[in-house]
Amino acid sequence: MTRALYAEFTAVPGAESAVSALVAELTPKVLAEPGCITFAPHTLDSNPRHWFIYEAYADEAAFQAHIGAPYGAVFNAALAPLIEEDGSRLTWLMPR
Repeated sequence: MTRALYAEFTAVPGAESAVSALVAELTPKVLAEPGCITFAPHTLDSNPRHWFIYEAYADEAAFQAHIGAPYGAVFNAALAPLIEEDGSRLTWLMPR
């Protein structure tokens, strides 16, 4: 079954460009993963510091491969001091 979610986080004031660069570097790597269906980063129109990334993977194995990718840990470590939250908030979605 498809695994879909969205991740949300908010860049601290002044870190917008750095966060944008990190996400831009990560995106093609995730999209190249064999089980990735989509990885679509957005910011809120009303608050461009607030990020919303819609992600979908072919199945649980594809998602596990995604979270085990070494570049994901590098991204999360670099992102941590640049966002207001302790990490991305994940919301799981159910396909209908």
